[in-house]
Amino acid sequence: MARPSAPVPIPAALQDRLRTQLGTEAEALLAALDMPTPVSIRLNPAKPVDLGGTAIPWCATGRYLAERPVFTLDPLLHAGCYYVQEAASMLLEQAFAASGLAGQDIAALDLCAAPGGKSTHLAALLTPGSLLVSNEVERKRQPALLENVWKWGRMGHVVTGDTPERFAALGPFFDLIVVDAPCSGEGMMRKDPFAREQWSPKLVARCAATQHAILDQAWCALAPGGTLIYSTCTWSSEEDDGALEHLYTLGALPVALPDLSAFGVVRKTHGAVAYPHRLKGEGFFIGLVRKPGERRPREPRANVPDRLAHQGIVHRVQPAWAQQVAQFCATVRTLAAGTPWSAVGPDGGEVPQPAAAYTGTTLEHAADLPVDRAQALTFLRGEALRLGDAPAGSWRRITYAGHGLGFVRGAGNRWNNQLPAAWRIRMR
Repeated sequence: MARPSAPVPIPAALQDRLRTQLGTEAEALLAALDMPTPVSIRLNPAKPVDLGGTAIPWCATGRYLAERPVFTLDPLLHAGCYYVQEAASMLLEQAFAASGLAGQDIAALDLCAAPGGKSTHLAALLTPGSLLVSNEVERKRQPALLENVWKWGRMGHVVTGDTPERFAALGPFFDLIVVDAPCSGEGMMRKDPFAREQWSPKLVARCAATQHAILDQAWCALAPGGTLIYSTCTWSSEEDDGALEHLYTLGALPVALPDLSAFGVVRKTHGAVAYPHRLKGEGFFIGLVRKPGERRPREPRANVPDRLAHQGIVHRVQPAWAQQVAQFCATVRTLAAGTPWSAVGPDGGEVPQPAAAYTGTTLEHAADLPVDRAQALTFLRGEALRLGDAPAGSWRRITYAGHGLGFVRGAGNRWNNQLPAAWRIRMR
């Protein structure tokens, strides 16, 4: 039997940095980076389930699990009932509360969104009447973002795949922008050996330059009176305090986070930081600023359709934002102009789109077909189901514990599986 490989050591230059930053406390942090990673999830309040666990104190829907289950074999995960997420990054909830935007209909942008942790969290925090746009410029990361936000099930969630410059070209539109910036990854070194391998002072400098460039564009897209939340999974002062100081040179006003010291969160000069030796979570930094000016309230629009055609697919959109979404489609590379709902099939019939299965909405073109856990796993593996009469050409939404998993189409003696191939599980 092969011996387990030795952990990649923390780079010596980073150890020196941490000792300079934290003094004798650095030894406790370095020791924590070789400890097991806590298991944590965030529940979807729109799809209530009881999975047990203990509460994460800074996130109302966050839970620690005593041990790591086989998430791949849990149909509730595939139904979007919860999201597996590192606990410290759920501090987004505290920053959003500090923004003063809770309970208001706003336009929000998650600028660096993949794989979807911050976006699904925002989807739960925003009012149903708010517009949420999730953007990811790296094409190889876009499929995961689409899958996760669609399974979360927020109606009208817009997904884009363009550069920050294209959003700057829209002008100052968004009331809230979240920039979870690409960073040197110091805070992920407990669970990601590659973060240890790639780290260097040059990487820190490159990341800081990239972050400043992203923030320059995000600032142009932020409306007067709007809030920008900035986060990283690193402890580098160049990438954390340095980024917020850069925003101050653009005219940003600081916004204080609540005192979270009772949870082990440490205040920094311009934000707050999580260290894994102080709390159950990975390394994380978060801060927020406000743009000067008075924020304009959003005015509802009457008699606006809730559907919009984009690239041959009918999307469900929020009527109050339909005009703005159409403008996005004309200006920004749009992957989903809302919730993909239906398309016209080769025979002229209506073909439901995968995202429609997860919204919790009654579907006019596919009745629900409940299954048990074994049948749900059969479906999730991409296999056909034999569940009584299956009228040829008819559609059904497979549901497990009342939550949608995807679609099947009748073929007389069986229901043919319509789950996208990339979403199917291969584990037995």
